[in-house]
Amino acid sequence: MWDRGYSGWIGVEPFEYTTAAQNIGYLKGLMEARRMTTAPKLRLLKVERFERDFTNRLPFRFGVITVMGGTQAVIRATIALEDGRIATGVAAESLAPKWFDKNPVYSDAQNLDQLRQALDLAVALYKDAGARTAFDLYSSTYAEQLARSASLDLVPLVANYGPALIDRAIADALGRALELSFDQIVRRNVAGIRSTALTPDLAGFDIRRFLADLSPGESIDVRHTVGLVDPITAADQKEGERVDDGLPETLEEVVRHYRGRFYKLKVGGSIDADIDRLSRIAAVLDCGAGDYHATLDGNEQYDDIEDVIALWSRIKETPRLAHLSHSILFIEQPIKRQAALSKPVRAIAAEKPLLIDESDGEIDTFPAALAMGYAGVSSKTCKGFYKSILNAARCAMHNARGDGARLFLSAEDLTTLAGASVQQDLALVSLLGLTHVERNGHHFIDGMSFAPKSEQASFAAAHADLYDAASGTARLRIKNGRLLLGSLWQPGFANRGEMDFSTMRRMPPSRQCRVPKGGP
Repeated sequence: MWDRGYSGWIGVEPFEYTTAAQNIGYLKGLMEARRMTTAPKLRLLKVERFERDFTNRLPFRFGVITVMGGTQAVIRATIALEDGRIATGVAAESLAPKWFDKNPVYSDAQNLDQLRQALDLAVALYKDAGARTAFDLYSSTYAEQLARSASLDLVPLVANYGPALIDRAIADALGRALELSFDQIVRRNVAGIRSTALTPDLAGFDIRRFLADLSPGESIDVRHTVGLVDPITAADQKEGERVDDGLPETLEEVVRHYRGRFYKLKVGGSIDADIDRLSRIAAVLDCGAGDYHATLDGNEQYDDIEDVIALWSRIKETPRLAHLSHSILFIEQPIKRQAALSKPVRAIAAEKPLLIDESDGEIDTFPAALAMGYAGVSSKTCKGFYKSILNAARCAMHNARGDGARLFLSAEDLTTLAGASVQQDLALVSLLGLTHVERNGHHFIDGMSFAPKSEQASFAAAHADLYDAASGTARLRIKNGRLLLGSLWQPGFANRGEMDFSTMRRMPPSRQCRVPKGGP
């Protein structure tokens, strides 16, 4: 059964059901999965591409960039089933500069064009693929997507952005056409998920049973992100810096307002500065957050494993960090992506599990990371929801054997904005059994303020458990650190709100952004 403990670790016990209740639960899931024994084939008819801008209420620094606003990509995909039914689905994702590709030769504008290129390539490949199951559209074009992207100097994280968006919109359309919710699509395997040449390590694993055994959650804990320039207390804010929009600004205010128990703490690569900042964070959490849990996110700020070992040693040796150090669940990719998989990390992993994130560019990266001593991998919808499901299956297969470190999947965020973007991410990680999810959009962006009032009202009405619109702006309804998810489990991919496409601009044509000769 799924481990829904607050560790957030994902896995299953060996496939043995010893009680009548467990047997009955599994049989019900299997019967539901068998209601549709064949995944329907579909064709991608068209993809409409839009964009809209958003402005941060607070600066958000992660890794090498401080964000004050950005652009969201929104797509609308139309599919045709073999029985003639036609349906349309949507998906949305931030176009984030300096995360997918951190090469300094590219400007932020060029980073956005790279992501548009990846989407253009995926649309063309999916259309040319003809009638296939939803999963086969992804798996059959995966290698060519990466090959064509490489010819344009697009790294794998960028390359997979395009399919990640399209796959979600297709799943939404498929659910609407068949009147199935996302959890039903996955548990009944309506998408046709299977082991292929892309995942030889899953050969022989009963993916169908794995999917049937999943169960959607009704709520999930929010893991609040503390960015590198976030004010910890009121003393960290200079005169005139307060936003005063009714939402918390300092970490002290966040703890009091949301009453959360999970926190994601960014570290910046300078051990002395990191220790000082973590000590000030710990002083707030120790006093007000109760029995809290935290994760450390290095965002590739350390050069090698020796630096990470030195950081962790200092954390353990610092009396002010005694409670915080025991609260740490895992450390998220602290080493630069160029070196993260170059040598084993077992020296630090023996004390705290390490999670791979920015280096996780391809479908076979997680197995390669495991060989180096990593135990976890991030789930991010910008990497593709099929990848998350397959990585969860890998964790389940390994953990069922009971040999070696327990593997886990963790729900991480790349500023998924309120609306379809955050809802689809929440549905995915909840279905996979995760009990807490990093969220940062609720803090750095004022809810759905980037969308027209009519769109906000539509989402607030369709998902009244998830949003609070009493202030005039639809905002995530976080109570005691948790989000309610019940309204996500209805036909489509976790979204019944109506987007106002008339207020968005058409996505501009992408331009090729190659690294110049002699460049890095």
